Amino acid sequence: MTEIAPVAAAPPLASVPLAEPFLGAEERALVLQCLDDNCVSSVGPFVGRFEEEFARLVGARHAVACASGTAALHLAAVSLGLGQDDEVWAPTFTFAATVNPFLYERCRIVLFDSEPETWNVDSELMLAELSQRRRSGRGLPRAIVVAHIYGHPARLTDLAATCRKLGIVLIEDACEAVNAFWIGRAYERRHVGSVGDAGCFSFNGNKLITSGGGGMLVTDSDDLARLARHLSTQARIPGAAYWHDRAGYNYRLTNIAAALGLGQLRLLPEIQARKRIIVERYAASLRGLPGIVPPPRFPWALANDWLFTVLVDATRFGAGRDVLLAHLAKKKIDVRPTWTPLHTLPYLRGCPFIGGAVALGLAATGLSLPSSAGLTEQQQARVIAALRELAADTAHAE
Repeated sequence: MTEIAPVAAAPPLASVPLAEPFLGAEERALVLQCLDDNCVSSVGPFVGRFEEEFARLVGARHAVACASGTAALHLAAVSLGLGQDDEVWAPTFTFAATVNPFLYERCRIVLFDSEPETWNVDSELMLAELSQRRRSGRGLPRAIVVAHIYGHPARLTDLAATCRKLGIVLIEDACEAVNAFWIGRAYERRHVGSVGDAGCFSFNGNKLITSGGGGMLVTDSDDLARLARHLSTQARIPGAAYWHDRAGYNYRLTNIAAALGLGQLRLLPEIQARKRIIVERYAASLRGLPGIVPPPRFPWALANDWLFTVLVDATRFGAGRDVLLAHLAKKKIDVRPTWTPLHTLPYLRGCPFIGGAVALGLAATGLSLPSSAGLTEQQQARVIAALRELAADTAHAE
């Protein structure tokens, strides 16, 4: 009797990741050099080189390499003298790390709604509040933090000018926005993070470029850079003795992480070119799909395309955002909802909130699609097919 060979089971479907690092040969070579030289801690040549090349990219006089984007924001807060009961204004539609470092210093946070066009903080709302406070004689904030959400530059021209005029500290949270630029007349080809008193960046593993973690503070102020770098190394005075002139932090980036980041900087043109292709494919394939609103694009801004994030209009895409999220998850496609507005989080509900419901709408309808620089055409086709499939199903149900 002839035996029938069992049918081989189909291999399990691999997941499509949201945002993976894209690494090249130079990163490997530089990291191996650190290992060969036995120079992997915060003392080593790659930290300074990474700072110099990053400052050149951003167009800032100084860059201070840190352990994370959060550490960079905290160093900015402390180095700029922000402390207990100082009022700090910030967007509500952002990652929690935008405001947490200022809470470490016991600042008072006031949260502002987003503008619907760019999803960034509504700078006109901030300007109106500043004007109203000046007329009424109420106190002004000590600092304003602006985040460049999903790598799209925020409208900053008028707000930055007003902050300079009134002596308000301006900090840019550019943690999502490496290689994003303004290209309008006001800031012709200026990199985000270079306009405020300090700009802060993240190199977490899911960002456009990574150092396996890490961050960077950039500034044109010699004094701010000097103090931030000093504080990042436990405020230790140079020399053989363990002498510290104040409480500092263990925030200095390691040499091995800086080597990885340096290699990523050199790979950045290829990473960005790949991201542009991914965005173009999404835009072309989803154009005309009812209820899917593409991410913001304006002639005065060059976004870095970190995450391709769409809005799902439930009145046209009958499934709605959360049904779509669950549908894609079943297809092993890694997606993420947009940020939860900070004024709705339990530990921040006591903070004043100024504005309407734009951020709430963005949070309820936003969805980030797989956007890794290494995303293959086949993987992206799976994402697009899954979106179209649910769109067709809901159209038939109607």
